[in-house]
Amino acid sequence: MTSRPAAGGGRWVEVDPTRVARWVEGFADRHGPPATTVEGYGLLLTAPDGATAELHTPPGAPAAADVPGFVAAAGAPRRLGLLLARKGAVAVGVAEGAELLVSKVDTRYVQGRTAAGGWSQQRFARRRDNQAKAALGDAAELAVRLLLPEAERLAAVVGGGDRRAVDTVLADRRLAPLAALRAERLLDVPEPRHAVLVGAVAAARAVRILVRDPAPERAG
Repeated sequence: MTSRPAAGGGRWVEVDPTRVARWVEGFADRHGPPATTVEGYGLLLTAPDGATAELHTPPGAPAAADVPGFVAAAGAPRRLGLLLARKGAVAVGVAEGAELLVSKVDTRYVQGRTAAGGWSQQRFARRRDNQAKAALGDAAELAVRLLLPEAERLAAVVGGGDRRAVDTVLADRRLAPLAALRAERLLDVPEPRHAVLVGAVAAARAVRILVRDPAPERAG
C-alpha cells in the first residue's frame, strides 16, 4: 500500500485489490461504520465522525453498488493493455490479472536539451523534435503489433509516463480501438524498462482511495 498527499486536502492511498476488504474494515474500526453511496468514480464511504473514503473503480472493472460487489469486481482477473511512454523509450504489454503475458520495450536515442544559443540551438531543437517524433512513431508501430490484435479482449488500456507522449501514440488512426478503451488513470513511471512494465501491472490494478479525515473540532 502506498500513500501520498492529495491536491485540495486528504491523501491518496493505493491498495492491492486483495486487501481492499481489509482496508474498509480498518476504516470502519477507526471512524465508525460508514454509509455507502454510489458515485461516478465508484463508491463513497462516509463515516459517523465525518471521515470519507472515495473508492475509485480500477481500470476495466465494472461499477458496483456496494462494498462486497466493489471488492469482487476489483479483484476479478481482467485483461489490460499497458502503454508506457517517456522521451525516447516505450514499453507495451498485455496483462491478465496480475500476470504480464506479452511485452516489448523499445528505446530510441533522443538528444537532450542544449544550452547553446542562436542558429545552433535551433538546429539542435529541430533535430531533437525529429528524434522524438521518430521515437513516438516506433511506439505506435509497437502498439499496432502487440496491443491492437488484443483490442476486442481488453477491458481497458492504461497509459503511463508522459501524458503528451501517450496522447500522441494513441492519436494514430490505426489505434482508434485502443484509444476508445483508454482509462483515465495515468501511471507515474520512470523511463520505461521491462522491470517498470512489470511493476505497472500492479499499479494499473490497484484501487485508488481518496481519504479525508474529519475536520478538527474547534474550541468553544
